[in-house]
Amino acid sequence: MSKPVNRKNKKRGFSLIELLIVVAIILIIAAIAIPNLLRSRMAANEASAVGSLRTLNSAEITYNTTYPSVGFACSLGSLGPNGSSSATSTAAGLIDGNLASGTKSGYSFTVSDCLGTPKYEYQYTAQPTSPGVSGQRYFCTDTSAIIQYGTSLMTTCGTGTTPI
Repeated sequence: MSKPVNRKNKKRGFSLIELLIVVAIILIIAAIAIPNLLRSRMAANEASAVGSLRTLNSAEITYNTTYPSVGFACSLGSLGPNGSSSATSTAAGLIDGNLASGTKSGYSFTVSDCLGTPKYEYQYTAQPTSPGVSGQRYFCTDTSAIIQYGTSLMTTCGTGTTPI
């Protein structure tokens, strides 16, 4: 007669091969998903940059209407928040602090071409902080309020660019 099998003494768990197979499957899934995640992140950063340029255009129009003797703001700080409750021409409170700092969502924003007194012209550019990582395209807008993009850094909006 055979002895009954004592199941309490039998070891339970996964073998090394089973664990290696599970780890390999996870790595394959990660290799497929991570590039898509990075592309999605770049697309989101680019969409945020375009939205920020729209905000800057609207803020400049509001600023110009509010302070006609100054004209356009021509600095992100002038459009940014004010520590006190009342807005001034040096801190109008028309854009948030992140955008006023010049960097937002993987893009850096600069203003140039401020001409005249009062200022009658401006140009904003948005460039990725890490090209190819935080974004692929460069964006610009000017007093025409048309947002344009290019594949390299632009010195003048409208030169080698495509409207969005």
